[in-house]
Amino acid sequence: MNKSKLKDLLGDLPYTAELYSLLQQTSKPPVGGYSAEKLREALPRWVAQAKANQRPKTGKRVLIYTMLRYWVEHSTMTALALSALGHDVILAYLPHAHWKKPVSKFDLRRQDLYLKDILKPLNGIVKTASLLDAPAVDSLPEELSSQLDAAAYRDTQYSLLHEEIDVDSELYALRYERDLRHGLVILAFLQQNSFDAIALPNGSILEFGMTFKVAQYLGIPVTTYEYGEQSERIWMAQNADVMRQDTSDLWNTFKDTPLSEAEWERVKEFFSARQGGGLWENFARNWQNIEAQGSSKVREELGLDERPLILLPANVLGDSLTLGRHTFSKSMTEWMTRTIEFFAKRDDMQFVLRVHPGEGIGWGLSVYDILTEKFPDLPENIHILRADAKINTYDLVNTADVGLVFTTTVGMEMAMIGLPVIVTGQTHYRGKGFTLEPNSWDQYFELLEKVIADPKAHAPSREAVEMAWTYAYRFFFQYPQPYPWHVQHFWEDEEKWSLERALSEEGLAKFENTFRYLAGEKIDWK
Repeated sequence: MNKSKLKDLLGDLPYTAELYSLLQQTSKPPVGGYSAEKLREALPRWVAQAKANQRPKTGKRVLIYTMLRYWVEHSTMTALALSALGHDVILAYLPHAHWKKPVSKFDLRRQDLYLKDILKPLNGIVKTASLLDAPAVDSLPEELSSQLDAAAYRDTQYSLLHEEIDVDSELYALRYERDLRHGLVILAFLQQNSFDAIALPNGSILEFGMTFKVAQYLGIPVTTYEYGEQSERIWMAQNADVMRQDTSDLWNTFKDTPLSEAEWERVKEFFSARQGGGLWENFARNWQNIEAQGSSKVREELGLDERPLILLPANVLGDSLTLGRHTFSKSMTEWMTRTIEFFAKRDDMQFVLRVHPGEGIGWGLSVYDILTEKFPDLPENIHILRADAKINTYDLVNTADVGLVFTTTVGMEMAMIGLPVIVTGQTHYRGKGFTLEPNSWDQYFELLEKVIADPKAHAPSREAVEMAWTYAYRFFFQYPQPYPWHVQHFWEDEEKWSLERALSEEGLAKFENTFRYLAGEKIDWK
């Protein structure tokens, strides 16, 4: 019997993992697990700070679901903050270190024991619940089971950062099995326990997505959250998938409120820095890998002439902000492919597809590789730029005559300088009044023909441009809520915003409303 089969056998036998860990006398995580020693060291300090700032009980029961090392660390801090604010908090978790490769149940049980030991200091202030061996219902109701194929498909796309996936692959089978198993367990868990609110990361993919779907099925208020470019800011959605970035309530509240002079200055300064390739205020990420060089430099670099220029800035392939956002195409890849085929026959136009610079930090195939494989011999009027191309996207924006986008925020920014922009995906600024939005292939190509024939006639009006600027301010400065700890640089933020400081008068003046929203209180955009 080989080692993996032995581990599978041992994983199904009671107390084998416990006995093994006892005999080993080690606190190290098992093979296939992850180290949480930083959390072990910090947790007693956090618990002491939470207890020192304990508020009276609210009577509200809040569930936080988590998995993966970075989210476990982050969720533990959030659970302590909500507990200190008076809520009865349960931190439910899975011990998995990975979402796209199998680990023996024996090693998972050992990792589970390891995490239970790490989280012991929470006893008495935050309840913990491992879902690894938790009871499960026998089957999922049709409303949930009918979503499993789509969930596994999206998980596989995300795991590979690729839209075109093989449903017969081992990875797809793994994701389907894990989504099914988690659905059965979390349904049983939520039926057996009463919660007033649930808070969980993302809500779109993996077991996070299944937790969200089950919460919706049971009618339990759920807040999903994620993080973008800004430090001390969190994206949030209530009873919705935060990755959809539904800004409807925010926009309905403020769309008729003009920006003040100070707000205009702030948004202008922000976009000046953004387009120049610099950082600004609390924006910790800069997608541009080169400072702005100007339109003439870009024309020289790419050999562009005076023919009209159509710019397509792509999204990061497989990002959860992009997956499932198609309207009439099957995917972003199909839309880009058919668009290239269209412009390959139009030598009176120049077409530039800018692969997202953010692909450089991903792990999947690049849009560039996929498209150049499909089109090994492109005509001279078509340019596909790599993710690491030393060209600032905003130099291209300022050179272009027309913009074509899927969901990227660059589409909004092109409208802000008066370019006609055709939007083909379900992006947060769709329907806000400053872009062109076809709903079928026929409408798309008909609109495309009209716009490229006379870009100025289809450019947004002055009022629409002003609306784009107003919306941009609301999206960047009001949609993200204040929050002390960003998941991508959690430990640096924890040094700046200790739990004690976050719960102080200073911290609560900034963050208390966001803590309330995480505990299920309705977001007040005003």
